[in-house]
Amino acid sequence: MRIAVIGGGVNGISSAVQILEYLKSTGSPADVTVLSEAFSPNTTGDGSAGLWGPFLLSGTPTARVHRWSKHMHDFLAQIWLSEDAGEAGVCLLPCLGLTTTNMDTDVFWKDIVYGCRRLTQKQLDQLNVGRAKKYTEGIHYITYTSEPAKLLPYLMKRFQANGGKIVQQKITNLEEFITNSEYEVIINCTGLGSRECVKDNGMFPIRGQVSRVKANWLYYAFMDESDDGNYIIPNYESVVLGGTHQKNDYNTKVCPNDKAFIVNGCRDMLPSLENAQHLSDWVGLRPGRDALRLEAEKGGKKIIIHNYGHGGAGVTLAWGCAKEVLELLKHELEARNFVKSKL
Repeated sequence: MRIAVIGGGVNGISSAVQILEYLKSTGSPADVTVLSEAFSPNTTGDGSAGLWGPFLLSGTPTARVHRWSKHMHDFLAQIWLSEDAGEAGVCLLPCLGLTTTNMDTDVFWKDIVYGCRRLTQKQLDQLNVGRAKKYTEGIHYITYTSEPAKLLPYLMKRFQANGGKIVQQKITNLEEFITNSEYEVIINCTGLGSRECVKDNGMFPIRGQVSRVKANWLYYAFMDESDDGNYIIPNYESVVLGGTHQKNDYNTKVCPNDKAFIVNGCRDMLPSLENAQHLSDWVGLRPGRDALRLEAEKGGKKIIIHNYGHGGAGVTLAWGCAKEVLELLKHELEARNFVKSKL
């Protein structure tokens, strides 16, 4: 059986890895190919900080977001405890989430991270000393970062080590590809490209711009969860300062005004960044959608599964969504009376 995964981002590669490793574990013939116009380091995810942090997606049930996010957190914990942690760029990181507005009374993912607790008024008062912007609520917790610039090459290496194939090819029309290709199973993980590839007009870009600085003294992530808030997330060799969340903006060039908002806002949060060495700026277009699409198409001779529309939560949801892609594939194979003993 020939399986094509379309999309070289974190969701496409995660889906390919899980499918291939499952097939090999059952002794089934494993012919899995990832096709994409771009691979790491040229994907949208490569510029992100990779901090695990779920948020509610409009139109997507909270229970599904929670389940997918937990699978990813468990996966990162597994890597962090293994010899692969350094290669995959997985770090354990304490985080502060702060806001000048009201914070949700129930953080729906608090049972997944380590030691999630609300800050006391005394702790908030200490944080607010000398600040013009006063935080009214906050939480402290510990979770993982898995910067895609390291995680993606690690996953691709793991995929190819098991016999997976990588093909650089842009798929612009999924229907034509389904008709003309020899693949019997096609997994669509084209992200924002699904607007063109499957004519999904519900897709829209969410523009994100960040800056990276050298600040080796930082061992904490700081997130201002206010509507106009910034964030500071340490990575392996740099610290990511963010960020923007601009819907329906296709501009992929660095905007000086956005850069000033990011740098100045982060310096207000942590004045020690004043003398941090600037390293680079980056802009990416996240794949926005009113509801994440993760489903198998009904009917047709071939098995088609869609997995796209993750917004800014692509890394956080990747392993969990890929796990559901695999479950959908197994269900479709059984429903179509493929050899059950092998799959």
